[in-house]
Amino acid sequence: MQMTIDLGAARATACTTAVLAAALQVCAASPVSADVAMRPNIVYVLADDAGLADFGTFGGRLIRTPSVDRLASEGMRFERHYAGSTVCAPSRSVLMTGQHSGHTRIRANTSESLRSEDVTIAEVLQEQGYATALIGKWGLGDHESPGAPDRQGFDHFFGYLDQVRAHRYYPEFLWRNREKVEYPDNPKARTHYSHDEMTREALAFIERSQDAPFFLYLAYTIPHAELDVPADSMAPYHDAFDPETPFVWWRHPLDWSAYHYRAQPTPRAAYAGMISRLDRDVGRILARLEALGLDRRTIVMFASDNGRATEGGSAAAFFRGDLPLRGTKRDFYEGGIRTPFVIRWPGTVGPGTVMDHLSAFQDVLPTLAELAGAPLPDDVDGISFAPTLLGEPERQVAHEHLYWEWPGELGRFGTAQAIRMGRWKLLRKKRWLRSPTVELYDLDADPREERDLSADHTEMVANLIARMDREHLPSAEFPLAFYDE
Repeated sequence: MQMTIDLGAARATACTTAVLAAALQVCAASPVSADVAMRPNIVYVLADDAGLADFGTFGGRLIRTPSVDRLASEGMRFERHYAGSTVCAPSRSVLMTGQHSGHTRIRANTSESLRSEDVTIAEVLQEQGYATALIGKWGLGDHESPGAPDRQGFDHFFGYLDQVRAHRYYPEFLWRNREKVEYPDNPKARTHYSHDEMTREALAFIERSQDAPFFLYLAYTIPHAELDVPADSMAPYHDAFDPETPFVWWRHPLDWSAYHYRAQPTPRAAYAGMISRLDRDVGRILARLEALGLDRRTIVMFASDNGRATEGGSAAAFFRGDLPLRGTKRDFYEGGIRTPFVIRWPGTVGPGTVMDHLSAFQDVLPTLAELAGAPLPDDVDGISFAPTLLGEPERQVAHEHLYWEWPGELGRFGTAQAIRMGRWKLLRKKRWLRSPTVELYDLDADPREERDLSADHTEMVANLIARMDREHLPSAEFPLAFYDE
């Protein structure tokens, strides 16, 4: 039976028939108050650089992912969900602020941080009495900046502040709040795998927060290169992908990533093992929620911050992690920004639901705000998909369009914009010392974006460019080559 309440209205009057019915339904399964029943716990799990078909529920056939597949079979799978950007930091900035990449503070992978005036999901939920935790990779400000997690609404933080340090899975230290947790000689001794430390921290947070609503943002670093995982996760795949081609720097002399990431003799087995370890620990989170009786009042969401990467020996072409889509990380083609997205909420979201609603990272903040009965911050671009979760399609508002921009990074990649409106998708790109180009695709007829229709639909191109121009808010830190900033 689905719970179909408007939780925003429920906050204003707890005596309505819908609220009482919902509270009784949840309380029948778990002895909690009606107030707590109306404010669900939230666990948002974010993978790093995982592609759609890395997971069985999205078409993967090479890697075992029973836990993520279970989230989909017992909940809702979104077929058209988009990341906030095509690389890590801006995508996470969009997720946290609810503002698309033409408005959000951080629009590329740099050392910039969020500022005190930026409002995050954690701040919105903290105001409603939620215990809030960020465990994993932050990348939106170090401990001395206004973007530090504890200055952006998180009661508890454990993990990496700096996203480049997050490339190493056996670090010398991680942060717990403002204190370093030291792992002496870990890069050589390899005693503490950071992903495992994050899982332990997440399970402990759930244990101690079980008596009141909590928000856990579990931003895992798997499967971001470098390809490095304990042997027990690689073992099931050792003979599955032969022959393997070792990843070592001298095989890739023109690839900067070959010098940055550690060598890996079996990159395919390592990548598959990383996805499986991620999946295993999603299962451990689900098991702990069930053991504590929190299952029916906890929303579990799973996504990835952008499409599959190609550096570090990730073998993107072999795994076809973006199948059947074109592009990878650092593209605005579908393979670079479409993300796996599943939501499990027993008793509310019907099992095995497949949803075609068009959504993106900026929608997560307004959705969680509605479910928590919280007011929205100013200047949010997202649209709540809570009506979709609650089985109220007549209330669901649709996007007129979705917009992305990316100024590139370190001079190695060109400036790009993209916009999707209905079936149409326009890309505008500019490489260094080259003139801008545009590409127009009909995604309904051409989901792989193989046939550029820009020459045949000039009015549509002009319409979409005008919309892109309106969505871009100039930024001194992240100028776009299309504009005189």
